[in-house]
Amino acid sequence: MWFAKSQEETLKELNVNPATGLTSQEVQARLEQYGTNKLKGKPKKSLIALFFAQLKDMLIYVLIGAALITFFIGEYVDSIIILLVVVLNAAIGVFQEFKAEKAIEALQQMTTPKTLVRRNGEVLEIQSEELVPGDIVLIDAGRFIPADLRLIESANLQIEESALTGESVPTEKVAQEVLQDPKTPLGDQVNMAFMSTLATYGRGEGVVVGTAMETEIGKIAKILDEEIDEMTPLQKRMEELGRVLGYLAIGICVLIFVISFFQKRDLFEMFLTAISLAVAAIPEGLPAIVAIVLALGVTRMSKINAIVKKLPAVETLGSVNIICSDKTGTLTQNQMTVVKYYTLNNLQEVPREGSGFDATIQAKELMKTFVLCSDATYEQGQGTGDPTEIALVVLGERFNLGRKTLHTEYKRVGENPFDSDRKLMSTLNEENTGYRVHTKGAIDNLLKLSTTALVDGKVVPLTEAMKQEYLRVADEMSDAALRVLGAAYKDVDRVISPQEMEQALTLIGMVGMIDPPRLEVRDSIRDAKLAGITPVMITGDHKNTAVAIAKELGIAESIEESMTGAEIDQLSDEEFSRRIGSLRVFARVSPEHKVKIVKAFKSHGNIVSMTGDGVNDAPSLKNADIGVAMGITGTDVSKGAADMILTDDNFTTIVHAIEEGRNIYNNIKKSVIFLLSCNLGEIVAIFFSVLFFWPVPLLATQLLWINLITDTLPAIALGVDPGDKEVMRQKPRNPKESFFAHGSGIRAIIGGVLIGALTLVAFYIGLREYGYTLGSTDIPADILTYARTMAFVVLAASQLFYSLSMRHATKSIFAVGIFSNRYLIAAIIVGLLLQLMVISVPFLSSAFKLQMLSLRDWGIVLCLAVIPLVLKEIYKLFLRSK
Repeated sequence: MWFAKSQEETLKELNVNPATGLTSQEVQARLEQYGTNKLKGKPKKSLIALFFAQLKDMLIYVLIGAALITFFIGEYVDSIIILLVVVLNAAIGVFQEFKAEKAIEALQQMTTPKTLVRRNGEVLEIQSEELVPGDIVLIDAGRFIPADLRLIESANLQIEESALTGESVPTEKVAQEVLQDPKTPLGDQVNMAFMSTLATYGRGEGVVVGTAMETEIGKIAKILDEEIDEMTPLQKRMEELGRVLGYLAIGICVLIFVISFFQKRDLFEMFLTAISLAVAAIPEGLPAIVAIVLALGVTRMSKINAIVKKLPAVETLGSVNIICSDKTGTLTQNQMTVVKYYTLNNLQEVPREGSGFDATIQAKELMKTFVLCSDATYEQGQGTGDPTEIALVVLGERFNLGRKTLHTEYKRVGENPFDSDRKLMSTLNEENTGYRVHTKGAIDNLLKLSTTALVDGKVVPLTEAMKQEYLRVADEMSDAALRVLGAAYKDVDRVISPQEMEQALTLIGMVGMIDPPRLEVRDSIRDAKLAGITPVMITGDHKNTAVAIAKELGIAESIEESMTGAEIDQLSDEEFSRRIGSLRVFARVSPEHKVKIVKAFKSHGNIVSMTGDGVNDAPSLKNADIGVAMGITGTDVSKGAADMILTDDNFTTIVHAIEEGRNIYNNIKKSVIFLLSCNLGEIVAIFFSVLFFWPVPLLATQLLWINLITDTLPAIALGVDPGDKEVMRQKPRNPKESFFAHGSGIRAIIGGVLIGALTLVAFYIGLREYGYTLGSTDIPADILTYARTMAFVVLAASQLFYSLSMRHATKSIFAVGIFSNRYLIAAIIVGLLLQLMVISVPFLSSAFKLQMLSLRDWGIVLCLAVIPLVLKEIYKLFLRSK
């Protein structure tokens, strides 16, 4: 803890003389000991490794097994089709993940290329990678800090640390300070400077105390480097489903063999039948369909400004019930803004938008002093310099007191720069025939130096009562988390020295500024709460500031709902986890605290989304179920660690993305239940045929055709079903909830049994036409082919029509709108045409052992095929009436 050591202790421990710096020999020895000042990342996965990672799935294993078996029994076409499904599924996953995991690379790019050091008694500019502990680094305004430094000298030094601490205002640095508290947060370590932060004002010197992975940025890199291989709720569901279907397929095959053995059937024929049943049990197209639906969802989300990097993350959004959001730049504009100004007995709010406002004489004098006593610039919407000064210059522009105009008219001829002890800055400007001193700074310091005040356009003596009134208003502003800055002036007849400037001043007034909330965020937070989602603010800023913003946005109601990083450190993990449910604001936190907060929420079974834009947010983005980075203001590091990037930096987009995620999950569920109903229908038809010693109504190739061609099109169409408008009025889905919750499993079984029974009915009708029954023996091959064709058409057509009823669990197809999903209508039409084609085109019909039906039989099979749809709609009517 270098911040707890004095400059002398630090220099002694690092064995360096600040006047001469390290010698070349010492540098070389330390380079060998500590290595280069460069962040290390783990080796990136190759495309091949990414591809094989996609294959680690029970359902995929079963499919590969099925492909091998079909290959060995000579069904090469089936084998190739199954393998194509496996490859397609893996390819889609690889494509999405290939550009991900850039976090460490981005961190490496953030470390600065050049730095000024003192070595061998000379000042040199070197590559920052060559820095070693003990090097003396020179800092001036505009330079990035190249490593972690213990400051040994500072002159009005201010460093902007928002990327690391989340605080939007630059921190004033004081080298002489020694901090005794071992738990001092990063943002309060005023005697330290950290790698990749930016010096905005003043100058200083520091001794390097940490390089590469031993810096605060390096600690973040280590956290990002940890493998977090948590599966999304959908991946868990799919793995569970894959296991169930895999064991089901194996169980069915064993059962068939046992039954066949006792029935003394031909074992090779039964092996083929068992393969048919295994094919029927496994929805071959399911992995590819889920991947395609997620990919289409990703495309749809990119249109609402949300770029998803990993396919399964789309669905995870649907179960999010906690949104942890960084304050600076996410909930707020990351731009200091003056919101109030005060001259004696006149407190005014600055309008949120617009310009060209009018103001009293005193108010205009107040703003004129602030603009003339600032070094910041603001042109064409872009500011440079200290954020506080930029806010003052913007205030002047909005009241028609432009910086350029004022600085041209009132030329600066002298100044007394800002000093952290005085907490004041003064300039001397030409004014009419004489000169005027303009001073800005801490209001209590200005009150001590002022003898008069500007009231109603006149200079009057500053009484004790007036002073108390100024302090009362300043306290009110501070309680509202505003940063207060006062202004004063005095007229002189000559150019005076800096030491004479800050005496016998005339106080004008003060302003209150804050990093204001984004205008649209309040409504989004209200929408999120209505959808059962709890918003939580996490920030490196001060507690009062954070709570004030949280109250304004509707995140928190009182300061009791907040906790600081120091308070978190005093609690054990168990105590913190117990209290987390009542907290809505976390202030003055470090990157480690953010991770702890995310983990505490997750320990209660919550699905947590974390949003942020700074380097400090990257570890928590990685640990959250859904890490959301800002695309415009976000650092490359945060984007690399996130699962989703918002291209418009708008908190509102997260709420829209959650709505989209919920609809995508519902659509995937529809597709899965639909496919399982279809496959169950196939199992029912085959299994009962074997059980009762009937001829098998469908061959393995026919089942594959239906599973891969006929079922797949409506399943994909269901996957892109238009979203349910009422989805955000429901509570977030329990991530542990099965696909079969809320009666979905029962509906799948009823639908499957019905489809299977009707397939057997069609098979029976086909045999009856030629005088045979299900129990007949020695049925001629052509009659068996005809009956199988009828069963084949009923099975396929009933599944196609049944897909219409799958669009909503309770609403009728008319309420949902028959043509509101045109893809589904097209899928049904194409499916029916494919059935007609495979029956009527000679080479296809012979390959699949099918034949053309009579017109009368087409009528019969189509009537049978519509029955599941009609019964499902009647069942929905019954549900609605209940």
